[in-house]
Amino acid sequence: MTSTAPVGTTAHIPDPVQAQLRILRVLVASQVLSGAGLAAGVTVGALLAQDMLGTTSLAGLPSALFTAGSALTAVAVGRISQARGRRPGLAAGYLTGALGSAGVIIAAVLDNPVLLFIALFVYGAGTATNLQARYAGADLAAPGHRARAVSTVLVATTLGGVAGPNLAAPAGSFAEHLGIPDLAGPFILSGIAYALAALVLALWLRPDPLLLARALARAKEADAATDPAAADAVGAGEGRGGVVLGALVMVLTQLVMVAIMTMTPVHMHDHGHGTAASGLVIAVHIGAMYLPSPLTGWLVDRYGRMKIAAVSGITLLAGGILAAAAPGDSIALLALALALLGLGWNFGLVSGTAIITDTVPLATRARTQGLVDVSIAIAGATGGMASGIMVAATSYPALAVTGGILSLALLPAVAATAYRR
Repeated sequence: MTSTAPVGTTAHIPDPVQAQLRILRVLVASQVLSGAGLAAGVTVGALLAQDMLGTTSLAGLPSALFTAGSALTAVAVGRISQARGRRPGLAAGYLTGALGSAGVIIAAVLDNPVLLFIALFVYGAGTATNLQARYAGADLAAPGHRARAVSTVLVATTLGGVAGPNLAAPAGSFAEHLGIPDLAGPFILSGIAYALAALVLALWLRPDPLLLARALARAKEADAATDPAAADAVGAGEGRGGVVLGALVMVLTQLVMVAIMTMTPVHMHDHGHGTAASGLVIAVHIGAMYLPSPLTGWLVDRYGRMKIAAVSGITLLAGGILAAAAPGDSIALLALALALLGLGWNFGLVSGTAIITDTVPLATRARTQGLVDVSIAIAGATGGMASGIMVAATSYPALAVTGGILSLALLPAVAATAYRR
Protein backbone atom coordinates (compact mmCIF):
# COMPACT_ATOMS: atom_id res chain seq x y z
CA MET A 1 0.00 0.00 0.00
CA THR A 2 1.50 3.33 -1.05
CA SER A 3 0.73 6.96 -0.32
CA THR A 4 0.07 9.37 -3.17
CA ALA A 5 0.61 12.50 -1.08
CA PRO A 6 3.71 14.53 -2.05
CA VAL A 7 6.63 13.87 0.24
CA GLY A 8 7.73 16.85 2.35
CA THR A 9 4.84 19.12 1.32
CA THR A 10 4.40 20.45 4.86
CA ALA A 11 7.77 19.47 6.29
CA HIS A 12 8.89 22.98 7.13
CA ILE A 13 5.49 24.59 7.74
CA PRO A 14 4.66 25.49 11.39
CA ASP A 15 1.60 23.99 13.01
CA PRO A 16 -1.21 26.41 12.00
CA VAL A 17 -3.17 25.94 15.24
CA GLN A 18 -0.24 26.86 17.46
CA ALA A 19 0.80 29.64 15.09
CA GLN A 20 -2.71 31.12 15.17
CA LEU A 21 -2.70 31.22 18.98
CA ARG A 22 0.64 33.04 19.01
CA ILE A 23 -0.43 35.44 16.28
CA LEU A 24 -3.64 36.33 18.11
CA ARG A 25 -1.68 37.02 21.32
CA VAL A 26 0.69 39.40 19.50
CA LEU A 27 -2.18 41.11 17.67
CA VAL A 28 -4.05 41.56 20.94
CA ALA A 29 -1.02 43.26 22.52
CA SER A 30 -0.57 45.63 19.57
CA GLN A 31 -4.29 46.45 19.43
CA VAL A 32 -4.41 47.40 23.11
CA LEU A 33 -1.69 49.95 22.41
CA SER A 34 -3.06 51.22 19.12
CA GLY A 35 -6.56 51.55 20.61
CA ALA A 36 -5.25 54.21 22.98
CA GLY A 37 -3.62 56.05 20.08
CA LEU A 38 -6.79 55.90 18.00
CA ALA A 39 -9.18 57.04 20.73
CA ALA A 40 -7.11 59.93 22.03
CA GLY A 41 -7.08 61.70 18.68
CA VAL A 42 -10.80 61.13 18.09
CA THR A 43 -11.62 62.74 21.43
CA VAL A 44 -9.97 66.12 20.83
CA GLY A 45 -9.35 66.36 17.08
CA ALA A 46 -12.51 68.33 16.34
CA LEU A 47 -12.04 70.55 19.41
CA LEU A 48 -8.44 71.33 18.42
CA ALA A 49 -9.50 72.42 14.94
CA GLN A 50 -12.38 74.45 16.33
CA ASP A 51 -10.02 76.19 18.74
CA MET A 52 -7.41 76.98 16.07
CA LEU A 53 -9.88 78.04 13.36
CA GLY A 54 -12.52 79.70 15.54
CA THR A 55 -15.45 78.10 13.69
CA THR A 56 -17.69 75.05 14.12
CA SER A 57 -18.32 74.56 10.39
CA LEU A 58 -14.84 73.08 9.89
CA ALA A 59 -14.77 71.11 13.14
CA GLY A 60 -15.43 67.93 11.18
CA LEU A 61 -12.35 68.53 9.02
CA PRO A 62 -9.87 66.70 11.31
CA SER A 63 -11.98 63.54 11.18
CA ALA A 64 -12.23 63.90 7.42
CA LEU A 65 -8.48 64.38 7.12
CA PHE A 66 -7.33 61.48 9.22
CA THR A 67 -9.91 59.18 7.63
CA ALA A 68 -8.75 60.37 4.20
CA GLY A 69 -5.19 59.67 5.29
CA SER A 70 -6.30 56.23 6.36
CA ALA A 71 -7.54 55.61 2.81
CA LEU A 72 -4.06 56.10 1.40
CA THR A 73 -2.58 53.99 4.18
CA ALA A 74 -5.10 51.19 3.58
CA VAL A 75 -3.80 50.89 0.03
CA ALA A 76 -0.18 51.01 1.15
CA VAL A 77 -0.62 48.52 3.99
CA GLY A 78 -2.57 46.21 1.68
CA ARG A 79 0.11 46.30 -0.98
CA ILE A 80 2.99 45.83 1.47
CA SER A 81 1.12 42.96 3.12
CA GLN A 82 0.37 41.39 -0.26
CA ALA A 83 4.04 41.52 -1.26
CA ARG A 84 5.84 40.90 2.04
CA GLY A 85 3.30 39.81 4.65
CA ARG A 86 1.21 41.32 7.43
CA ARG A 87 4.12 42.06 9.80
CA PRO A 88 5.93 44.74 7.72
CA GLY A 89 2.63 46.18 6.46
CA LEU A 90 1.08 46.69 9.88
CA ALA A 91 4.31 47.87 11.56
CA ALA A 92 4.87 50.50 8.85
CA GLY A 93 1.29 51.76 9.20
CA TYR A 94 1.54 52.26 12.96
CA LEU A 95 4.92 53.96 12.68
CA THR A 96 3.43 56.41 10.19
CA GLY A 97 0.58 57.13 12.63
CA ALA A 98 3.16 57.92 15.33
CA LEU A 99 4.86 60.42 13.02
CA GLY A 100 1.50 62.08 12.34
CA SER A 101 0.88 62.45 16.08
CA ALA A 102 4.22 64.22 16.45
CA GLY A 103 3.24 66.54 13.60
CA VAL A 104 -0.03 67.49 15.32
CA ILE A 105 1.85 68.43 18.48
CA ILE A 106 4.29 70.61 16.53
CA ALA A 107 1.41 72.26 14.67
CA ALA A 108 -0.36 73.07 17.94
CA VAL A 109 2.79 74.60 19.42
CA LEU A 110 3.30 76.73 16.30
CA ASP A 111 -0.45 77.48 16.00
CA ASN A 112 -0.21 76.49 12.34
CA PRO A 113 -3.53 75.16 10.90
CA VAL A 114 -1.95 74.09 7.58
CA LEU A 115 0.63 71.93 9.34
CA LEU A 116 -2.15 70.62 11.61
CA PHE A 117 -4.17 69.42 8.64
CA ILE A 118 -1.15 67.77 7.00
CA ALA A 119 -0.25 66.05 10.27
CA LEU A 120 -3.82 64.84 10.81
CA PHE A 121 -3.75 63.33 7.33
CA VAL A 122 -0.60 61.38 8.26
CA TYR A 123 -2.04 60.52 11.68
CA GLY A 124 -4.85 58.69 9.85
CA ALA A 125 -2.38 55.89 9.10
CA GLY A 126 -2.94 54.60 12.62
CA THR A 127 -6.70 54.35 12.09
CA ALA A 128 -6.30 52.34 8.88
CA THR A 129 -3.72 50.02 10.39
CA ASN A 130 -5.84 49.40 13.46
CA LEU A 131 -8.62 48.16 11.16
CA GLN A 132 -6.31 46.21 8.84
CA ALA A 133 -5.05 44.17 11.80
CA ARG A 134 -8.41 42.39 12.00
CA TYR A 135 -7.70 40.69 8.68
CA ALA A 136 -4.44 39.28 10.06
CA GLY A 137 -6.43 37.54 12.79
CA ALA A 138 -8.54 35.72 10.20
CA ASP A 139 -5.78 34.58 7.80
CA LEU A 140 -5.24 31.23 9.54
CA ALA A 141 -8.73 30.79 11.04
CA ALA A 142 -11.02 28.00 9.89
CA PRO A 143 -14.00 29.30 7.83
CA GLY A 144 -16.47 28.56 10.63
CA HIS A 145 -14.39 30.53 13.15
CA ARG A 146 -13.30 33.54 11.09
CA ALA A 147 -15.73 36.00 12.62
CA ARG A 148 -14.59 34.97 16.10
CA ALA A 149 -10.93 35.41 15.11
CA VAL A 150 -11.71 38.88 13.77
CA SER A 151 -13.61 39.71 16.94
CA THR A 152 -10.69 38.65 19.15
CA VAL A 153 -8.48 41.24 17.44
CA LEU A 154 -11.18 43.91 17.59
CA VAL A 155 -11.99 43.45 21.27
CA ALA A 156 -8.34 43.96 22.17
CA THR A 157 -8.74 47.57 21.04
CA THR A 158 -11.26 48.11 23.85
CA LEU A 159 -8.79 48.48 26.69
CA GLY A 160 -6.74 51.16 24.99
CA GLY A 161 -9.82 52.63 23.31
CA VAL A 162 -11.60 53.18 26.60
CA ALA A 163 -8.51 54.36 28.46
CA GLY A 164 -7.44 56.81 25.74
CA PRO A 165 -10.35 59.29 25.97
CA ASN A 166 -10.31 59.19 29.77
CA LEU A 167 -6.63 60.09 29.69
CA ALA A 168 -7.39 63.13 27.54
CA ALA A 169 -7.68 65.52 30.48
CA PRO A 170 -4.52 64.26 32.30
CA ALA A 171 -2.63 64.25 29.01
CA GLY A 172 -3.73 67.85 28.46
CA SER A 173 -2.42 68.85 31.89
CA PHE A 174 0.85 67.08 31.20
CA ALA A 175 1.16 68.89 27.87
CA GLU A 176 0.63 72.27 29.55
CA HIS A 177 3.53 71.51 31.91
CA LEU A 178 5.66 71.00 28.79
CA GLY A 179 4.48 74.28 27.24
CA ILE A 180 2.22 72.50 24.73
CA PRO A 181 -1.45 73.47 24.24
CA ASP A 182 -3.62 71.20 26.36
CA LEU A 183 -5.75 69.96 23.44
CA ALA A 184 -2.60 68.56 21.81
CA GLY A 185 -1.81 66.52 24.92
CA PRO A 186 -3.70 63.38 23.85
CA PHE A 187 -1.58 63.22 20.70
CA ILE A 188 1.49 62.66 22.91
CA LEU A 189 -0.28 59.52 24.09
CA SER A 190 -1.17 58.62 20.50
CA GLY A 191 2.40 58.91 19.27
CA ILE A 192 3.82 56.75 22.04
CA ALA A 193 1.06 54.14 21.69
CA TYR A 194 1.40 53.82 17.91
CA ALA A 195 5.19 53.57 18.11
CA LEU A 196 4.97 50.79 20.71
CA ALA A 197 2.38 48.92 18.63
CA ALA A 198 4.72 49.04 15.63
CA LEU A 199 7.56 47.69 17.76
CA VAL A 200 5.49 44.79 19.11
CA LEU A 201 4.46 43.70 15.63
CA ALA A 202 7.92 44.10 14.10
CA LEU A 203 9.53 41.97 16.79
CA TRP A 204 6.95 39.28 17.54
CA LEU A 205 4.45 38.75 14.70
CA ARG A 206 6.19 35.55 13.61
CA PRO A 207 5.32 33.44 11.70
CA ASP A 208 3.60 35.92 9.45
CA PRO A 209 -0.07 34.85 9.27
CA LEU A 210 -0.64 35.68 5.61
CA LEU A 211 2.60 34.07 4.42
CA LEU A 212 1.88 30.95 6.48
CA ALA A 213 -1.68 30.77 5.13
CA ARG A 214 -0.29 30.89 1.60
CA ALA A 215 2.21 28.13 2.37
CA LEU A 216 -0.58 25.96 3.75
CA ALA A 217 -2.73 26.68 0.69
CA ARG A 218 0.11 25.66 -1.64
CA ALA A 219 0.51 22.42 0.32
CA LYS A 220 -3.21 21.69 -0.05
CA GLU A 221 -3.03 22.40 -3.76
CA ALA A 222 -0.13 19.98 -4.07
CA ASP A 223 -2.17 17.35 -2.24
CA ALA A 224 -5.17 18.09 -4.46
CA ALA A 225 -3.07 17.33 -7.54
CA THR A 226 -2.96 13.67 -6.49
CA ASP A 227 -6.19 13.46 -4.44
CA PRO A 228 -9.47 14.33 -6.26
CA ALA A 229 -11.37 14.49 -2.93
CA ALA A 230 -8.99 17.19 -1.65
CA ALA A 231 -9.35 19.13 -4.89
CA ASP A 232 -13.05 19.68 -4.18
CA ALA A 233 -12.17 21.61 -1.01
CA VAL A 234 -9.68 23.99 -2.62
CA GLY A 235 -10.57 27.48 -3.87
CA ALA A 236 -14.17 27.92 -2.77
CA GLY A 237 -15.51 31.48 -2.89
CA GLU A 238 -18.73 33.45 -3.12
CA GLY A 239 -17.84 35.62 -6.07
CA ARG A 240 -17.90 39.33 -6.74
CA GLY A 241 -21.29 39.79 -5.10
CA GLY A 242 -19.83 38.91 -1.72
CA VAL A 243 -17.13 41.57 -2.03
CA VAL A 244 -19.69 44.23 -2.98
CA LEU A 245 -22.04 43.35 -0.13
CA GLY A 246 -19.26 43.10 2.48
CA ALA A 247 -17.87 46.45 1.36
CA LEU A 248 -21.31 48.10 1.36
CA VAL A 249 -22.06 46.93 4.91
CA MET A 250 -18.79 48.33 6.24
CA VAL A 251 -18.96 51.56 4.20
CA LEU A 252 -22.45 52.52 5.37
CA THR A 253 -21.79 51.69 9.01
CA GLN A 254 -18.55 53.70 8.92
CA LEU A 255 -20.21 56.70 7.26
CA VAL A 256 -23.03 56.89 9.80
CA MET A 257 -20.84 56.18 12.82
CA VAL A 258 -18.13 58.72 11.98
CA ALA A 259 -20.59 61.50 11.10
CA ILE A 260 -22.49 61.34 14.40
CA MET A 261 -19.47 60.51 16.57
CA THR A 262 -17.38 63.40 15.19
CA MET A 263 -19.87 66.08 16.13
CA THR A 264 -20.91 64.69 19.51
CA PRO A 265 -17.98 66.31 21.44
CA VAL A 266 -18.68 69.62 19.70
CA HIS A 267 -22.41 69.30 20.49
CA MET A 268 -21.56 68.62 24.14
CA HIS A 269 -19.06 71.50 24.25
CA ASP A 270 -21.75 73.85 22.96
CA HIS A 271 -23.97 72.75 25.87
CA GLY A 272 -21.31 73.54 28.47
CA HIS A 273 -19.68 70.13 28.92
CA GLY A 274 -15.91 69.93 29.32
CA THR A 275 -13.27 67.62 27.85
CA ALA A 276 -13.69 65.08 30.66
CA ALA A 277 -17.43 64.66 29.92
CA SER A 278 -16.97 64.32 26.18
CA GLY A 279 -14.08 61.94 26.82
CA LEU A 280 -16.35 59.76 28.94
CA VAL A 281 -19.03 59.60 26.23
CA ILE A 282 -16.47 58.79 23.54
CA ALA A 283 -14.97 56.13 25.83
CA VAL A 284 -18.40 54.49 26.18
CA HIS A 285 -18.83 54.72 22.42
CA ILE A 286 -15.47 53.13 21.65
CA GLY A 287 -16.09 50.47 24.28
CA ALA A 288 -19.33 49.60 22.47
CA MET A 289 -17.48 49.55 19.17
CA TYR A 290 -15.07 46.84 20.33
CA LEU A 291 -16.12 45.22 23.63
CA PRO A 292 -19.07 43.21 22.20
CA SER A 293 -16.81 41.72 19.50
CA PRO A 294 -16.54 38.18 20.98
CA LEU A 295 -20.33 37.93 21.17
CA THR A 296 -20.69 39.47 17.70
CA GLY A 297 -18.18 37.01 16.26
CA TRP A 298 -20.08 34.09 17.76
CA LEU A 299 -23.39 35.45 16.43
CA VAL A 300 -21.97 35.93 12.93
CA ASP A 301 -20.50 32.42 12.84
CA ARG A 302 -23.62 30.89 14.40
CA TYR A 303 -26.46 32.71 12.63
CA GLY A 304 -24.82 33.93 9.45
CA ARG A 305 -23.24 37.06 8.04
CA MET A 306 -26.45 38.40 6.43
CA LYS A 307 -28.63 38.44 9.54
CA ILE A 308 -26.12 40.31 11.67
CA ALA A 309 -25.45 42.78 8.85
CA ALA A 310 -29.18 43.58 8.82
CA VAL A 311 -29.20 43.96 12.62
CA SER A 312 -26.38 46.52 12.33
CA GLY A 313 -28.59 48.83 10.27
CA ILE A 314 -31.45 48.64 12.78
CA THR A 315 -29.09 49.29 15.71
CA LEU A 316 -27.58 52.35 14.01
CA LEU A 317 -31.07 53.72 13.40
CA ALA A 318 -31.88 53.37 17.11
CA GLY A 319 -28.64 55.14 18.04
CA GLY A 320 -29.30 58.01 15.65
CA ILE A 321 -32.85 58.57 16.90
CA LEU A 322 -31.75 58.53 20.54
CA ALA A 323 -28.86 60.94 19.86
CA ALA A 324 -31.32 63.33 18.20
CA ALA A 325 -33.86 63.09 21.03
CA ALA A 326 -31.38 63.29 23.94
CA PRO A 327 -31.25 66.67 25.72
CA GLY A 328 -27.92 68.42 25.26
CA ASP A 329 -27.29 68.44 29.00
CA SER A 330 -27.87 64.67 29.43
CA ILE A 331 -24.53 62.88 29.45
CA ALA A 332 -26.24 59.56 30.22
CA LEU A 333 -28.55 59.59 27.19
CA LEU A 334 -25.83 60.79 24.84
CA ALA A 335 -23.57 58.02 26.13
CA LEU A 336 -26.32 55.45 25.52
CA ALA A 337 -26.92 56.80 22.01
CA LEU A 338 -23.21 56.61 21.22
CA ALA A 339 -23.10 53.10 22.69
CA LEU A 340 -25.83 51.98 20.27
CA LEU A 341 -23.95 53.68 17.47
CA GLY A 342 -20.79 51.80 18.38
CA LEU A 343 -22.63 48.48 18.67
CA GLY A 344 -24.21 48.92 15.24
CA TRP A 345 -20.79 49.65 13.79
CA ASN A 346 -19.41 46.52 15.47
CA PHE A 347 -22.14 44.33 13.97
CA GLY A 348 -21.44 45.78 10.52
CA LEU A 349 -17.66 45.54 10.72
CA VAL A 350 -17.49 41.94 11.95
CA SER A 351 -20.13 40.64 9.54
CA GLY A 352 -18.72 42.61 6.60
CA THR A 353 -15.16 41.50 7.32
CA ALA A 354 -16.27 37.86 7.49
CA ILE A 355 -18.05 38.22 4.14
CA ILE A 356 -14.92 39.69 2.52
CA THR A 357 -12.58 37.08 4.01
CA ASP A 358 -14.88 34.25 2.91
CA THR A 359 -15.03 35.63 -0.61
CA VAL A 360 -11.50 36.68 -1.57
CA PRO A 361 -8.82 34.05 -2.41
CA LEU A 362 -5.44 34.14 -0.67
CA ALA A 363 -3.66 35.08 -3.90
CA THR A 364 -5.25 38.55 -3.86
CA ARG A 365 -6.62 38.76 -0.32
CA ALA A 366 -4.46 41.49 1.24
CA ARG A 367 -4.65 43.78 -1.78
CA THR A 368 -8.43 43.43 -2.06
CA GLN A 369 -8.89 43.96 1.67
CA GLY A 370 -6.80 47.11 1.43
CA LEU A 371 -8.98 48.43 -1.40
CA VAL A 372 -12.14 47.66 0.57
CA ASP A 373 -10.74 49.58 3.52
CA VAL A 374 -10.08 52.52 1.18
CA SER A 375 -13.81 52.66 0.55
CA ILE A 376 -14.41 52.52 4.31
CA ALA A 377 -11.93 55.35 4.88
CA ILE A 378 -13.49 57.50 2.14
CA ALA A 379 -16.89 56.94 3.73
CA GLY A 380 -15.46 58.04 7.07
CA ALA A 381 -13.87 61.11 5.52
CA THR A 382 -17.15 62.00 3.86
CA GLY A 383 -19.07 61.55 7.08
CA GLY A 384 -16.56 63.56 9.10
CA MET A 385 -16.45 66.47 6.67
CA ALA A 386 -20.18 66.58 5.96
CA SER A 387 -21.07 66.36 9.65
CA GLY A 388 -19.61 69.74 10.54
CA ILE A 389 -21.20 71.41 7.53
CA MET A 390 -24.60 69.86 8.24
CA VAL A 391 -24.56 70.78 11.93
CA ALA A 392 -23.58 74.37 11.06
CA ALA A 393 -26.42 74.55 8.50
CA THR A 394 -29.08 72.65 10.52
CA SER A 395 -28.46 71.00 13.90
CA TYR A 396 -26.91 68.00 15.62
CA PRO A 397 -30.32 66.25 15.98
CA ALA A 398 -30.90 66.62 12.23
CA LEU A 399 -27.52 65.02 11.56
CA ALA A 400 -28.25 62.12 13.93
CA VAL A 401 -31.67 61.37 12.44
CA THR A 402 -30.34 61.55 8.88
CA GLY A 403 -27.54 59.14 9.71
CA GLY A 404 -29.92 56.68 11.33
CA ILE A 405 -32.27 56.69 8.35
CA LEU A 406 -29.34 56.23 5.94
CA SER A 407 -28.26 53.07 7.77
CA LEU A 408 -31.53 51.39 6.79
CA ALA A 409 -30.17 51.09 3.24
CA LEU A 410 -28.43 47.94 4.49
CA LEU A 411 -31.72 46.06 4.73
CA PRO A 412 -32.65 45.93 1.02
CA ALA A 413 -29.00 45.21 0.08
CA VAL A 414 -28.89 42.21 2.40
CA ALA A 415 -32.34 41.05 1.30
CA ALA A 416 -31.36 41.25 -2.38
CA THR A 417 -28.18 39.23 -1.83
CA ALA A 418 -30.03 36.60 0.21
CA TYR A 419 -32.66 36.33 -2.56
CA ARG A 420 -30.03 35.80 -5.29
CA ARG A 421 -28.60 32.90 -3.28
